[in-house]
Amino acid sequence: DQSRYDGRFLRIADVAAETSLSRATIYRLIKKGQFPSAIQVSTQRVAWHERAVREWMSQKIETFSS
Repeated sequence: DQSRYDGRFLRIADVAAETSLSRATIYRLIKKGQFPSAIQVSTQRVAWHERAVREWMSQKIETFSS
């Protein structure tokens, strides 16, 4: 499915800027299973898929708008 791969990879600084969460909060939420995990994109780099982060943000908006 091509739509699954739409978007770009985000570094932790990008994820923090997009979500307005601190790095520590992002990693804490990942540990609790409440935020998308990073994926290994090379031997020394992890990143988040933009679509996964945006879907998480949309879910949060829906939760707080209900």
